[in-house]
Amino acid sequence: MISGLGRLFCGTLLASAALSASAFACELKIGSPAVLSGPAAQWGMALRGALEFVAKETVEEKRLVVNGETCTVSVVAIDSKYTAEGAASAMNSLAAEGIKVIVGAVGSPEVTGMKPIATRNRMVAMVNSFAKDAIGPQWPNVFHIGPGPSGWAGPIIDKGLELYKFDTVSIVAPNDQGGTDIAGVNAEIFKQKGVTPTEEYYQRGTTNFAPIVTRMLAAKPGAVDLASSPAGDAGIIVKQLRQAGFTGPIFRLGGPGTEEIGRVAGGYNVLQDFLWFEPIAMDDNTKALEEKHIALMGKPRPENADFFRWVYAARMMVKAAQAAQSVDDAQKIADAMRTLPVDDENIGAGHWIGQKFFGINQEMSYPFAIGVIQAGEQQPYVRAEAANEG
Repeated sequence: MISGLGRLFCGTLLASAALSASAFACELKIGSPAVLSGPAAQWGMALRGALEFVAKETVEEKRLVVNGETCTVSVVAIDSKYTAEGAASAMNSLAAEGIKVIVGAVGSPEVTGMKPIATRNRMVAMVNSFAKDAIGPQWPNVFHIGPGPSGWAGPIIDKGLELYKFDTVSIVAPNDQGGTDIAGVNAEIFKQKGVTPTEEYYQRGTTNFAPIVTRMLAAKPGAVDLASSPAGDAGIIVKQLRQAGFTGPIFRLGGPGTEEIGRVAGGYNVLQDFLWFEPIAMDDNTKALEEKHIALMGKPRPENADFFRWVYAARMMVKAAQAAQSVDDAQKIADAMRTLPVDDENIGAGHWIGQKFFGINQEMSYPFAIGVIQAGEQQPYVRAEAANEG
């Protein structure tokens, strides 16, 4: 027989348990195969940091309410090691946990490994890859966080030709899909601009680039494009190029990471003349996002500017879950995503594109910027408007 005090105690425990269960009954679990080790880790840290920020923002501002219930958001990030095998392993682990919503991965090797698993396990995913088959009709619930070099390499090359005189370029990248696809697209666009390209590839994991630099310079290029070489590799290549006497402009037509490239190379005075794709056109709204990150997370945002694109992607996923009124029905969330406008309160409005290049209209396009360093001094960003297929 339970005393009155005992019944009160038990009742309190049951009520507390019920309240706890109710508080976490609606939970959006975002899984992410994120590269968290090796020379590309800066990209993965930006991805994970963006997801953690959006998770906290969503909860604190009650941005996700399903059937009248305010939902929590959790992030499960697993190191993909920037390989197809690593991403596949991470995705299998996420699938085993029943996670249906994926934001990531960062690069083409990972995305190649994860897409079949996402499709087989009926997941919805927002990925980043500059591969020629980053998305496609065969992966109907895979979306793309932004256009690859096919959308933005041309304006950057135009800016380089405006500033410098050159008619040849040496393109260097890793010898896997994450490198060859991007380098191939870049080479074609250089040709369209009247610049003759040569291509040089290296094994991912290389630490001594001297032989590669020697081969590149033997072609007497007027410019160099680092394409999608990870920031750590790119910094070493730039340093060795400059030490070997190369004085021409260097492009980075494969993603952000200039701060890390400069750090590894030895400073912007070593970069000298350098042009790159900056995924976000910084303005007062994006600066407000940086300030919000400090207020919510108690620290500055991750250094890599891909942070902004991943915030955009994660917010879009939350909006899609809100519109679908579901946190775990991948098909409903994907269907809702297709109806949403490409728009973000801090980063701006854009378009859904991709039909012409990928055969599916599931790539987000928004304004970006061209970064320029001249004679070792960073210049103001040059704003470029969102690519539009319409």
